[in-house]
Amino acid sequence: MKKEKRVLGIIPARYGSTRLEGKPLVDICGKPMIQRVYEKAKQANIDIVVATDDKRIYDVVKFFGGNVVMTSKNHQTGTNRCLEAFNLINDKCSSAYDVIINIQGDEPLLESNQINELLTCFDDPKTEMATLVMPVKDKTELKSGVFVVKDINDYALYFSRAVIPFVRDVHKESWTDVSTFYKHVGMYAFTPKALQEFANLAETKLENAEKLEQLRWLENGKKIKLANTKYNSVAVDTLEDVEKVKNIISKTTKK
Repeated sequence: MKKEKRVLGIIPARYGSTRLEGKPLVDICGKPMIQRVYEKAKQANIDIVVATDDKRIYDVVKFFGGNVVMTSKNHQTGTNRCLEAFNLINDKCSSAYDVIINIQGDEPLLESNQINELLTCFDDPKTEMATLVMPVKDKTELKSGVFVVKDINDYALYFSRAVIPFVRDVHKESWTDVSTFYKHVGMYAFTPKALQEFANLAETKLENAEKLEQLRWLENGKKIKLANTKYNSVAVDTLEDVEKVKNIISKTTKK
């Protein structure tokens, strides 16, 4: 009988943001965004904790009944914040976690099934790190985003803000007719050992060039397993994004 994995989902939530200050506490249809993300993630039936650097966020999470830990204000990435939170929790935990998921705190339209899709990567005991991709269905989706190419075993070859692969000798308007494209959906999962190792690696040249943290792992010769998702995510970075998400939630609620 296969042992059920013990999974911890960590939602990094910092108050400071260059484009939208206090983003986790932005009201979205009557609830702060961090609460919407937390409640969606809990539907996957895994342990969830918010890792924050701000007492205001801490107090809000406590108020709605969520689990939360205070972390340093000095972390440069969400992954490093996740590691600190994991270490804080692991010190108090009687049984070890098998998988840690870094859940984006600015995606209130998260679907709990995305977590389940991601966890399938760990059916393979060799998986150390995994993330989600979504097949591109329409050429308009090539206008922006982070794209990924993968090998025949569903391991990432490269991530880029440029559209990859580049289809030579075909007009860009027809690229989706002749090739398959995948967009990255930014939810990551690690084994505890891989999370520790990832956070301790120095920033790499490709990571700095593309401003994509996951390239650090690939550039160090490591593998990232990919799982397909059918659920698109909407990241909230601006007030316009907030209104977009509100409209989607309002339409869904009315059905």
